[in-house]
Amino acid sequence: MSHVDWIFIVAGSLGCIVAVVHGVILQKKMVTPILTEMELAESLRRLIPLLLHFSTVFWFLGGIALIATPMYPNEYITLATAFFVGVLFAFGAIGNFWGTHGRHPGWVILAVATALIIYGCSQLVLAT
Repeated sequence: MSHVDWIFIVAGSLGCIVAVVHGVILQKKMVTPILTEMELAESLRRLIPLLLHFSTVFWFLGGIALIATPMYPNEYITLATAFFVGVLFAFGAIGNFWGTHGRHPGWVILAVATALIIYGCSQLVLAT
């Protein structure tokens, strides 16, 4: 495996870690209190956890996609995947920073993962 493969694996692992921690904290601090303290229609009770965990699922799947990049058949598929996941991670980092006024560590980890993705993509482009 090349150093670019390892860069994407590390970025993907960071994304997966953020997703799991985010999901656990989100469930504990938001989903459970909303569902236990509010009187909601059954359709909302089913929909709220899905909507709140939307970012969790996509960060985790993006991380898995990055971890799998060494198995991709060519660098163009790797670049497309990295670009797509990089946008998801960057949006998450910006949203976490803005929403928490920088007091949440998730934005830092997603920003580091995004920086790794950008670096890995630049190395792939320079190699081709």
